[in-house]
Amino acid sequence: MLKTMQKHGLTLAIFAAVLTGLTAVVNQLTKPTIDRQAANQQKALFDQVIPSELYDNDLQQSCFVVQAPQLGKGNHRVFIARKGGTPVGAVMETTAPDGYSGAIQLLVGTDFSGTVLGTRVTEHHETPGLGDKIDLRLSDWILHFAGKVIHGEHDAAFAVKKDGGEFDQFTGATITPRAVVNAVKRAGLYAQTLPAQLNYLQACGESS
Repeated sequence: MLKTMQKHGLTLAIFAAVLTGLTAVVNQLTKPTIDRQAANQQKALFDQVIPSELYDNDLQQSCFVVQAPQLGKGNHRVFIARKGGTPVGAVMETTAPDGYSGAIQLLVGTDFSGTVLGTRVTEHHETPGLGDKIDLRLSDWILHFAGKVIHGEHDAAFAVKKDGGEFDQFTGATITPRAVVNAVKRAGLYAQTLPAQLNYLQACGESS
């Protein structure tokens, strides 16, 4: 009986080791493809928030990690766009912490003078049929940020109409669009401070 149990135990151990090895091999073989697909998806998203003709550098390789309250808590990635070596704008990961159903993750592209180039929502949990209109798949509302100019911190126009601004709110849902508008405004204002920080930013992948 004991020998039989030992035999079965050894068989299971060998089987587990083989499966672990196979899993590792599969991961190594598929990782380049997965990484390439993720990079392509990221590039496609960047093209939606910053026109490709505005810059000529590899935006994905111009990545920096920042801790900026304007972008939300924790670390956020910022991608600096350059034309002929000159910084011309940024794509920023930012968080609207005050959505109706929790935090809303955004990608915001701006130049350094207050003009929003584009905005996309990358993750949210807003109410279906109400707040989820921030999603481009359901509404073109998010497209209305492109070309808007933020005239300073106290720009009253950069707000939803219920608050005296120029952006539509949704019927029965004001909290969600207000959160997004305010987050985009904060990101745009932060972008204006970036040129003075470029020599001191921590590149993605570098240890602090």
